[in-house]
Amino acid sequence: MKRILMLIAAAVTFGGASASAETFVVGAYPTNPPWEFKNENSEFEGFEVDLVKEIGERLGVDIDFQDLGFQAIFSAVSSGRIDMAISTITITDERLKNQAFTQGYYDSDLALISLKDDGVAELEGMRDQVVGVLSSSVAEKWVQENQDEVGFGSVKGYTDQQNLLLDVRSGRLAGAIGDLAGYQFAFQQMPDLNIVQTIPTGDRFGIMLPKNSPHLERVNEAITQIKEDGTLAEIHEKWLGVAPDPATSTVQVLALPQAE
Repeated sequence: MKRILMLIAAAVTFGGASASAETFVVGAYPTNPPWEFKNENSEFEGFEVDLVKEIGERLGVDIDFQDLGFQAIFSAVSSGRIDMAISTITITDERLKNQAFTQGYYDSDLALISLKDDGVAELEGMRDQVVGVLSSSVAEKWVQENQDEVGFGSVKGYTDQQNLLLDVRSGRLAGAIGDLAGYQFAFQQMPDLNIVQTIPTGDRFGIMLPKNSPHLERVNEAITQIKEDGTLAEIHEKWLGVAPDPATSTVQVLALPQAE
């Protein structure tokens, strides 16, 4: 009987250890402030990093951030090599065909940026000019869809935002199109750049998971709780400097997105 009790106790201990050791591997693009970036200790920080850490606490799981390029994130999710991905990933019908998404948590707009004094003054000024975008981003898709209307001279894709911004500053690019909030954050250190024009999109950022992921429902429910108790609004104010509009997806609970 003593031996049986010892075996039962060991089994309970082992089972508890296994449960507490559950880990979500999260892919993240490391140079995308204020959403995710690495600090001086090579640790991830940012708006979406705080959100994922909060999800981990609510679900009782560990979070292991994996440093991935923006394009590599999609193949890593599709192959199941990672459990989730962040990095201002916009929910689209095309992406929903191959991946799953949580409800949106940030309403994103695009922006055209240029040099403050010597750059273009409006979107129409980009006709026949070179425009920079992050490769595989929603900004790249928008530029392609509006090529005929705007008349961009050529499109140059980048794998990281830092080099894109440096090329705008040097004049190698007449302008760049990308995430509005990300640019606003970067301009705190680059005051010679400015927002030329905001481009409304109606898009939302969500956490991307593999298609039919067993984690989708509980991750999405954790986001609901984080919205309802005001934690997400606090994260928004911490990283973007202002409280979110009550009508936005940072505050409002939404249904899981479905492909049309």
